[in-house]
Amino acid sequence: MPPSKADPAHLVLEDGTVLTGHSFGSRGTVLGEVVFNTGMTGYQEVLTDPSYAGQLVSFTYPELGNTGANPDDQEADVPHARGVIARQLSPRPSSWRCSEPLDVWMQRQGIVGICGVDTRALVRHLREGGAMNGVISSDGRSPMDLLAEVRSAPSMEGLNLADQVTTPKPYRWTSACSVGFDQRIQSSPAKSFHVVAVDFGIKRAILDRLVAHGCDVTVVPAHADLDQVMSHQPDGVFLSNGPGDPAAVSSGIALARQLLQQAELPLFGICLGHQILGLALGGRTFKLVYGHRGLNHPCGTSGQVEITSQNHGFALDADSLVAESVEVTHLNLNDRTVAAFQHRQQPVFGVQYHPEASPGPHDADHHFARFVALMADRRR
Repeated sequence: MPPSKADPAHLVLEDGTVLTGHSFGSRGTVLGEVVFNTGMTGYQEVLTDPSYAGQLVSFTYPELGNTGANPDDQEADVPHARGVIARQLSPRPSSWRCSEPLDVWMQRQGIVGICGVDTRALVRHLREGGAMNGVISSDGRSPMDLLAEVRSAPSMEGLNLADQVTTPKPYRWTSACSVGFDQRIQSSPAKSFHVVAVDFGIKRAILDRLVAHGCDVTVVPAHADLDQVMSHQPDGVFLSNGPGDPAAVSSGIALARQLLQQAELPLFGICLGHQILGLALGGRTFKLVYGHRGLNHPCGTSGQVEITSQNHGFALDADSLVAESVEVTHLNLNDRTVAAFQHRQQPVFGVQYHPEASPGPHDADHHFARFVALMADRRR
């Protein structure tokens, strides 16, 4: 149900589709790429994940807000998704971790929402027509006026959004997540591994998992150059997730190429970082029709499957990767796109999905242990 005294709201897609519902969260007008997430939980992590910058997120699960919001589930200091599209808003959150209702949290964070629309029909429409730009408005503007505005908005393809969400200056991250019910592996080597993480839009959960696996992490901006990275004397370099078109992140691709010349330095990329590594190795990326966003994507090869958490609108072209130097180790078993690769001669690998999986399955957490093992081998 909508919040009490809710204002009417419109969702207008660039193809002329108009959906009318009720406003929740902050009031106003926001434009962005309309995408969908199939997860049944984790909406707060989604909305604060920098990888969702510039997007309006429709949730296929029919009721949003059941568990409210709390400070521990933030993936960044501020939200990055521009808007929320929901079928129904829970009138009363129920969770021992809840500190405030989702509607109140969204008002405080300035996130515009629309509820009372058929989100599953919207998802079918996006699956057929592809992710497209749209606008959510609750300020009384007409759909025709909104349509003209959304049709003038730029496509996600070609946008470098990493520079907009990255940290302005380096910082250290040394403490793992303090949430007591996380029972995943934690290791304490005699001497921690110093990892430089290049921030293209990094999630806190990734930093927490690196620390939990025995790493001391220095985070540097997306525009950091080789000298800045190497000045920290890293045992390994991590390339983070992030929003936008990977092919547009020219400084990150250039840095990855230079890092690959440091033949013994372990490199690990997740999501956008995985794509940037692939581009640096001579590959190409392409825009998926509607992207992969959810907690239940099967990935693997030859009989071993990981159920994975994913959030990306671009993918590596498998045929563009040089087979003599790059091995595709995992495929997305829904559509056979590249889900992970490794370098055949160097300690370098990338995964398209999110092994930190917060929220989501923990099948892929072993990739952090693999990165640590590569750094340990280099230290010997």
